[in-house]
Amino acid sequence: MFKHKALFALAATLIASSATLHAQEINFGIIATDTASTQRERWEPFFRDMEKKTGLTVKSFYAPDYAGVIEAMRFNKVQVAWFGNKSAMEAVDRANGEVFAQVMFADGSFGYKALLITHKDSPYQSLDDVFKHSKSINFGIGDPNSTSGFLVPTFYVFAQNKVDYRTRFKTIRNASHGANIQAVLAKQVDVATNNTEEIEKLRANKPELLAQLRVIWESPLIASDPFVWRKDLDPAVKAKLANFVVNYAKSDAQEKAILKNIYNYGGFRASTNAQLIPTRQLELYKDRNKVANDAALDAGAKAKALAEIDAKLAQLQP
Repeated sequence: MFKHKALFALAATLIASSATLHAQEINFGIIATDTASTQRERWEPFFRDMEKKTGLTVKSFYAPDYAGVIEAMRFNKVQVAWFGNKSAMEAVDRANGEVFAQVMFADGSFGYKALLITHKDSPYQSLDDVFKHSKSINFGIGDPNSTSGFLVPTFYVFAQNKVDYRTRFKTIRNASHGANIQAVLAKQVDVATNNTEEIEKLRANKPELLAQLRVIWESPLIASDPFVWRKDLDPAVKAKLANFVVNYAKSDAQEKAILKNIYNYGGFRASTNAQLIPTRQLELYKDRNKVANDAALDAGAKAKALAEIDAKLAQLQP
């Protein structure tokens, strides 16, 4: 009898130890704004510091597209991730995610802008030029889950001007920010979406390439990127992560250099899902414009759809 009790006790201890060990290990997802090798070079030093200061084992996950990280979080293959606001919204809605921090840029700001870029040798000087000559333009747009590469330009550039980007151009292709820059430099696309994060990165590391680009449109300010964790993550692990993130690079020069190398970041502050409200409003405004301009909808169906969208917008008002 004693022997059996001892075995049960040992088994319980091993199970508890295994659970504790598992809880101390996280997979951290990084969205595909550039190639996996480039992202790995940027982020791995940050993860190594995270391991040292939290005692957690941190495994990185670099998906080929934004959806890969969202789905990985949905199926608990990733417990924490760096997202843009649009992809964070998807993670919150579909993958049990919750915003817990927001990145700060090195200048102390918490925002960036979406851009349209072209080669300096191109004839396009403005958004009007793009619309006038759209049928001869090969256009590069971002990942469908990208805030600055897709959501913001499709609303401010296209929906607001009643332009259907899907049919307006000679060709259109989806790609990461890094791939769009390379395509513009190589003159494989004539105009492409991008953002000020990537442009500042280019300014710091390859100014000779930046000199070959021209910015022809910029958006209103977009909230800087959030960190998201799964809501069901171990509370003790959440506490370790939050403490590490909000206190990182406060004064340490090496930590500051690591963040600057990622995207000219300067630190973090605590945040919540409320950060995503402007992104939700953009999505709804985009949907509203689409419904309002849909000639195939009869008046009754259109009025009902618009009323439903307006009700959702009203709920997001402070």
